[in-house]
Amino acid sequence: MTIKSLIRTIPDYPKPGIMFRDITTLLKDPLGLRMSIDALAERCLRAQTPFDCIVGIEARGFILGGALAYALGKGFVPVRKKGKLPGAVVTQEYQLEYGTDKIEIHKDAIAPGTRVLLVDDLLATGGTALAAASLIEKLGGIVAEMGFIVDLPDLGGSKNLTSRGYRFFTLVEFEGE
Repeated sequence: MTIKSLIRTIPDYPKPGIMFRDITTLLKDPLGLRMSIDALAERCLRAQTPFDCIVGIEARGFILGGALAYALGKGFVPVRKKGKLPGAVVTQEYQLEYGTDKIEIHKDAIAPGTRVLLVDDLLATGGTALAAASLIEKLGGIVAEMGFIVDLPDLGGSKNLTSRGYRFFTLVEFEGE
């Protein structure tokens, strides 16, 4: 059993032509979830990239980020969809591979100079990750690195992050599928 083998592909979701990589099948498998969090944690420890907290992007980034923060003894900060946070927020609009959306973070979530590991389930175009990085940087935080379970390199996200100087890692890739 591998992490990749536990990820389900749903064709034509959320619109025709999209091959949606669904990690809920990975998360529901006890060994798959453990393997994923252990692999992310091991990578963080091996890389020795210093960071102070983990930021997870709604929704699956919450699951991974929260578990990873626990495993590494770090705090966790959520980045949510617009209108979900109760306090004063900073908002960022971004492009999805199939539209636009907005995400937010509490204004007091990241102190200036805080080094952050940004976590989400999947890297597609990089739009969501870049928007979350923008929010972190608006607050004076530093994106030390980004981590994802899945990379879809054909959609250009890895090139977008690299061209903007962000460091990142992924556990598996789905190329041209």
